[in-house]
Amino acid sequence: MKIAEVQFNNWDKLAFCSFSEGEYKINDYVIFNIDTNLEIGKIVGFNEIDTQIEEKMKQTNELQAIIRKANLQDLEKKDQLLGKKEEALNSCKKLIEKNQLDMKLVDVHFSFDDKKIIFAFIADGRIDFRLLVKDLIRHFQKNIRLQQLGVRDEAKIDGDIGACGLTQCCKTYLKVLGNVNAEHAEAQQISHRGAERLSGICNRLKCCLRYENDLYVELSSKFPPLNSKVRTPRGRGEVIEWHVLKQTVSVKLEEDNEAIVEIPLENLS
Repeated sequence: MKIAEVQFNNWDKLAFCSFSEGEYKINDYVIFNIDTNLEIGKIVGFNEIDTQIEEKMKQTNELQAIIRKANLQDLEKKDQLLGKKEEALNSCKKLIEKNQLDMKLVDVHFSFDDKKIIFAFIADGRIDFRLLVKDLIRHFQKNIRLQQLGVRDEAKIDGDIGACGLTQCCKTYLKVLGNVNAEHAEAQQISHRGAERLSGICNRLKCCLRYENDLYVELSSKFPPLNSKVRTPRGRGEVIEWHVLKQTVSVKLEEDNEAIVEIPLENLS
């Protein structure tokens, strides 16, 4: 079964939608139901799932259904809802101050049927926002949801150009953020560059460290352990450094005045 991956705001999870009629392509705007609300979103990809996964997604309400392709009136309504964001953000910020909550409001989303509002915020740790939700429901007279985001999500919303000089990956095509840790930098032998050079504008390790990591891990699997003893054409020695891309190692020889030589992997035994 073919399903569409639909994005309906910049920071929420993708909606997975089935469709039976009509032809759809990437960047088409579509109307669909999610969590009992009507939404408009843009198709950002397609995927194939088998019957077993389809049934599981239906049971967990992860699979939605596209109703139709958005028309001109739908797109105009979408723009009208976007025009209400600034006022909603200002109202919410005042209520946050009233409730003395340590949270940073970063965005707001109106469902397409205008029955639900989602406020996205960033905070250190957990926030008890129950009183805030009551105030928001009273003020807007709509269903309210507050969603806590990470700093990577904030960069995706507010960011622009990365250190590479190109538009940030998270603002263009990257669907899943994060899942990057120090092991990625170590595997690619760039941890010595320091956190400042390896971090994006979100002050977290750059997502692009993921891109070539699998290749580095595969290439590294062929290397003898560091500090292990190996035999080289110039005698026995100890492995003191890897050169993953060159597929060579630096070896400190036991003889020859403990000289350090660089040896291709195929010449080791």
